[in-house]
Amino acid sequence: MRPAITVAESRDLDKKTIEEIGIPSLVLMERAALGIYHDMINNPDLDLTKTLVLVGSGNNGGDALVVARLLYTHDYDVSIALVGDPDHASEDHVAQLKVCRYYDIPEVDANSDFSGYTTIVDGLFGSGLAREVEGEYKDIIDKANAAKASIHAIDIPSGLNGDTGKPLGTAIKAASTSTIAYEKVGMTEPESWDYTGKIFVDDIGIYRGNKSEN
Repeated sequence: MRPAITVAESRDLDKKTIEEIGIPSLVLMERAALGIYHDMINNPDLDLTKTLVLVGSGNNGGDALVVARLLYTHDYDVSIALVGDPDHASEDHVAQLKVCRYYDIPEVDANSDFSGYTTIVDGLFGSGLAREVEGEYKDIIDKANAAKASIHAIDIPSGLNGDTGKPLGTAIKAASTSTIAYEKVGMTEPESWDYTGKIFVDDIGIYRGNKSEN
C-alpha cells in the first residue's frame, strides 16, 4: 500500500516541521513549488504553451504563486488569477504575491475567458477543505473543468475531500496532481482517481519519522 496520511496528520506534520524542527514555512513553500514545477515541465501530458495559475488566498495559493514565478522566470507564458478575499490572505501568500509583482508576472481577472489556455494550475484550496464549495469558487472550478486546458492540481484537486476522496459539491478534475510529502488517504480511494489524474509525490522535508517513506 502507498504511504498516505489523513488531513489531520498533514496539518500536524506541517506544524511540527515548522515549529519544532525549525524549517520556516516559506522554505517549505519554495521546496514544494520547485517540485511541482519539475513535475509539470517533465509531464508530457501538459502543454505549457500558455498557462493560467488559479491562486486561492491560503498557502495552497502561496505554492501556486511560486510555481507561477518559476514558470515565468524560465520563459514560460504564464498568467495569475487571484481568487478570494485578499484581506483573508495568509502571511506567506502575501509575501509570495509581492515577489510575483516584483517580476511583473501578468495578472488576469478570474472571471475572464479560460479558452485560450493550454494548462491551468489549480492552487485554490489545500487538502484541509471540509465544507461544500460554493459561490465564486464553485463557478471557477466548473469553468476550469469545462475548459479545453489540462489541469494540474497542487496537493489535492480543489473541492476533493482529503480523507474520503469524494467531491464537496464540485471538484477540479485534474489530469495530474502534485501532492506534498504524502498522498492524502482520500487520494488512494479509486473514486478519487477521476479527479486526481496522475499523482506525483513531492518530498519537501516533511516526514512522519526521520526519513522519507516514499
